Amino acid sequence: MKNIAACYNEHAIKVSDSYCSGPSNQAFQSPNLSPSVQNAVTCIYKVKLSTQKQFLIKLTWSKQGFSVGIFDSKLCKNFRVSRDTKGAKTFESCNSRIEVFWDLFPAQYETGPEPVNGFYVIVLINSEQSLILGDIENELNIKKLVSDVKVGDFSLISRSEHFSGNSVYSTKAKFSDTGIYHDILIKFSAEDGGVKNPVLSVYIDKKNVFQVKRLMWNFRGNQMIFLDGLLVDMMWDVHNFFFNPSSPGDAAVFMFKARNGFDSRLWFEEKNLEIEEQENIGFSLFICVSKNAD
Repeated sequence: MKNIAACYNEHAIKVSDSYCSGPSNQAFQSPNLSPSVQNAVTCIYKVKLSTQKQFLIKLTWSKQGFSVGIFDSKLCKNFRVSRDTKGAKTFESCNSRIEVFWDLFPAQYETGPEPVNGFYVIVLINSEQSLILGDIENELNIKKLVSDVKVGDFSLISRSEHFSGNSVYSTKAKFSDTGIYHDILIKFSAEDGGVKNPVLSVYIDKKNVFQVKRLMWNFRGNQMIFLDGLLVDMMWDVHNFFFNPSSPGDAAVFMFKARNGFDSRLWFEEKNLEIEEQENIGFSLFICVSKNAD
């Protein structure tokens, strides 16, 4: 009897290894098209300490800086840090001792609000390493601090990116710990070269994996993609983007979600951050696009 992955595999679009670009520092940009502007990035990390206690850390990057939220079964603490600053903060939350260290002063950026070099953000929960981002090699005091404490297990389970614009959205993502980073590009075009009959095109590693024509009729849907040995559901909802362009909720939304085992839940609800519900859920990439900047 065929297993469930094999059955889905027969109907999924395969992204051949020959198109894989390998890890890259920048997402693929389609020529002759102006990319949209990335306004905010939110990453959710799952943390398991040596005591088996679990937390979620929600880190949001914006043009103003970043914010950190610590969760167990509910939001316990959230605070913001201004851009171009260095500091440390210690507080009690979720019945635990939280320590956050950061340095954004020398940070380097590309086109979005998330730094790519020259920064670090470290979170300790109950004196265990719970999240380490960036580079601490030149920070001897910080390097010694984290080398003397226990190391918890953390992994990225969800990434959300908010864009403004109306044509091209480009990013990169890794869907499994053993996979590679893939360039992802989503764009709107028109069959007749004008503004009517919009077509949604999705590219992975510069390969056009599928198109959605008659988008005014097919404004919601999903497509399976076979990538890095995983089934990845790609879902879209562009109804408000086209039919309610002046409303506050005019965003187009896209999601890439890796399936994990027999997981059948497609949409990851960011507002529902129950740790137990994330146990068997694969990585998800959520893209939200507004025509106007937030």
